[in-house]
Amino acid sequence: MSQIALPLDWPVADRDEDFLISDANRAAFEHFKHWSLWPVMATILTGPRKSGRSLLGRIFVRKTGGRLFDDAEQHEEEALFHAWNEAQAKRRPLLIVADAPPPAWAIRLPDLRSRLTATPQVRIEQPDDALLGDLIVKLLGDRGVAAPLELADYLIPRIERSYVAVQRIVDVLDHAMLSHNRRMTVPMARRALVEAGLIKRARSQD
Repeated sequence: MSQIALPLDWPVADRDEDFLISDANRAAFEHFKHWSLWPVMATILTGPRKSGRSLLGRIFVRKTGGRLFDDAEQHEEEALFHAWNEAQAKRRPLLIVADAPPPAWAIRLPDLRSRLTATPQVRIEQPDDALLGDLIVKLLGDRGVAAPLELADYLIPRIERSYVAVQRIVDVLDHAMLSHNRRMTVPMARRALVEAGLIKRARSQD
């Protein structure tokens, strides 16, 4: 399993070795690997909340000496405009993280709009099955919870495929472990997640 940085917010530690790469984020990762070849020294990175876009951005600018505008829609347009121009002049990469690229992101400043229209865009997609399983095991491990090998296989077909859902599941399972103070098992996980409304109770009880 190839790893670079953790696509969730817990724990906050910008460690390269924690990023779990799958087809959901591989295109973005490969794009950042070759930043020195960018014809435009800037990129717009979008993706779902909790997908690790901000963390990936922090790691990228730490390695390259570039600049990060996270939640770029919230920044002053003049500041972003000048940062874009400076990135081209100094050949130091600018990473712009946003919920959605223009034109979905409405920009009032015409000069900034034209520059961002010419800026490459990459996106982190919702997690695939491989990333779902790896994230659950990894995040539980980071909290000191040893997940049984069969847990991911049990959960993948039963849970929502989103980073937010993964975070909720890990929170619930972590709380269940603190409450029961014993080894994590699939039946324990199933009961906790059914009670939390994160998976449905099957007639056969799976």
